[in-house]
Amino acid sequence: MAELTPYAGARIALGIEYDGRNFCGWQTQPNQCALQNHLESALAEVHGAPVLTVTAGRTDAGVHAVAQIVHFDTRNYRPEHAWVFGTNARLPTGISVLWAKFMPPDFHARFEAVERTYRYVLLNQPTRPALLAGRVGWIHGELDTDLMEQAARWLIGEQDFSAFRAAECQARTPVRDLRAVKIWRHGACVQFEFRANAFLHHQVRNMVGALVWVGLRRRPPDWIGEVLLSRDRKRAAATFAADGLYLADVRYDARFELPARSDLGPLAYFPPAP
Repeated sequence: MAELTPYAGARIALGIEYDGRNFCGWQTQPNQCALQNHLESALAEVHGAPVLTVTAGRTDAGVHAVAQIVHFDTRNYRPEHAWVFGTNARLPTGISVLWAKFMPPDFHARFEAVERTYRYVLLNQPTRPALLAGRVGWIHGELDTDLMEQAARWLIGEQDFSAFRAAECQARTPVRDLRAVKIWRHGACVQFEFRANAFLHHQVRNMVGALVWVGLRRRPPDWIGEVLLSRDRKRAAATFAADGLYLADVRYDARFELPARSDLGPLAYFPPAP
């Protein structure tokens, strides 16, 4: 990759992790409660001028991220380490910049992303969590992971996911390519992993809610297929809690040479898929 001349202005990519509990979601809000508000404010102090960020995925209130990617354009030169440590010194607890990298001008955090992975961590035990409250979802009824795995097969492929999108979803099309779904249990912890080209608003939480209904034996596995074909949100289960949802990975073309986060940060504390 050709070396950029940062003094002429440059595009910078950042890798970010955050605990979504203390923020009202990613997208900027008038009351300045959003992650984007806090990040842009901190970056502006380092930059010495206003900064506008573009993100790979606009997560909801309470949703966490292990590997969120953003980009912004600069007119004042700062070395990569200044964008990391200078910004972190100005950010509130719960959000951290992991790395910064000068990028070519055609890089776009949202439109150049080729794949996104979300992980949902669900505590399945009779009593509610205390130490993990806000970091995991919770369901007290015993879940049958075999039934949920059968049901998840109906979700794979390029399909119309209208039945799993929020009413306020602004996506131009409900069609998404869901490439893989994994469901596994380790002790009281059940995890769901979804990998797709992109996701609709609330799609992951709505799919988890439907799979949980199957796991509780409220519906048979093929009910998921019926809901998909209906394209009717009212026929699916309720939207599941945001607590256990993590944006776990965003993939780009190898030519961009973005740092990979193989350790999955906080998700390393939960058992990986067997």
